[in-house]
Amino acid sequence: MKVPAGITLGQALKLARVVGSGGEAKLVIQSGEVRVNGEVETRRGRRLRPGDVVEVGRERLEAS
Repeated sequence: MKVPAGITLGQALKLARVVGSGGEAKLVIQSGEVRVNGEVETRRGRRLRPGDVVEVGRERLEAS
């Protein structure tokens, strides 16, 4: 799924309906389940840049 570049990681997960709330996004990100460009990312405020690929389980998001 495509998400807009410039939004935060937490916002991207909510927009893509990977999580239902900001609190849930925080828990998923802090638990180490989220990868950005193949690297574990634990900062929910990380801004996505064009071309960034976010993976959570089987979900894959691309910032554009």
